[in-house]
Amino acid sequence: MKNIFPFPTEGDSFFFGFSISLRISWVRESIERLDQRMAIGESRREAKQALRATGERIWTFSTGKVHSYKTRTTYQEHTLRFVNWVRDTYHIKRLADLDARSNELASTYLKQHIDAGKSPYTLQAERSALRLFFANRALAQEVTLPRRERATITRSRGPASTDKHFQPANWQHVIQFLQATGLRRQELHDLHVQDIYQDHAGALLVHVANGKGGRQREVPVFPGREAAVLSVLNGRDPQAHVFDRIPKNLDVHSYRRAFAQDLYRLYAPGWGLPPAERRLKRTDYHRAAAERVTWALGHNRIDVVLRHYIR
Repeated sequence: MKNIFPFPTEGDSFFFGFSISLRISWVRESIERLDQRMAIGESRREAKQALRATGERIWTFSTGKVHSYKTRTTYQEHTLRFVNWVRDTYHIKRLADLDARSNELASTYLKQHIDAGKSPYTLQAERSALRLFFANRALAQEVTLPRRERATITRSRGPASTDKHFQPANWQHVIQFLQATGLRRQELHDLHVQDIYQDHAGALLVHVANGKGGRQREVPVFPGREAAVLSVLNGRDPQAHVFDRIPKNLDVHSYRRAFAQDLYRLYAPGWGLPPAERRLKRTDYHRAAAERVTWALGHNRIDVVLRHYIR
């Protein structure tokens, strides 16, 4: 597989001395190991279903591979920070030596980050990255990570500091499109004119070619908001991107969340949104409606969508 996550070459380090060359070799060896964990195009969902078919009950699941480029980028950042910390702190310069002490050092690393007040979400991502890197699902299991609480999530639940740098009036065509489709930022960036079409029944759909985990899906345009989608298509080249620019301060997630809530209300007439402040019971929400919203958003887990979008 061609490496799309570049790193400096040893030639680049010639003028900076032998210690830099060692660091680059260390980085290169780490990245090559991550390359071996890539499984773009392979279905994580199918692997999970195959395991369930054996009768094994599972809550969390990993194939030991990386199925999306975004996950790869995140895991690579966490992994390289760790291996460079190991080199600087313990003067270990070979992966083989690090492998022998991986559990001990990963545990120490995570404990330091817990003491430093790192976010529970960051800590979970760090441990997941290291578990994949060392191919050890039990790595640092003796370290108790702080619980991830919904109450600590502030993204898109109120005014953000970046809001003052964004003028909504100048971007209504993008905002209305998001309100009609609920796409992720990268999905919006990658969308082409030809990806928007009508099915045989006349319903307007958006084809997402590369969503979360590399999965494709068809997103229903919210009924009554079709004009916002059709208005960006008139007379345009089918191969053209729908949007040439998406402002970096546009809070895409907030519109995605609003789309999810509106779609849930549409699919569950007579139901309100699930209660926000306590553990959900099965009778608190409309299961079929939550499933349809989950699929439209490109997720697999209803509990994630209920917790972070619909509530």
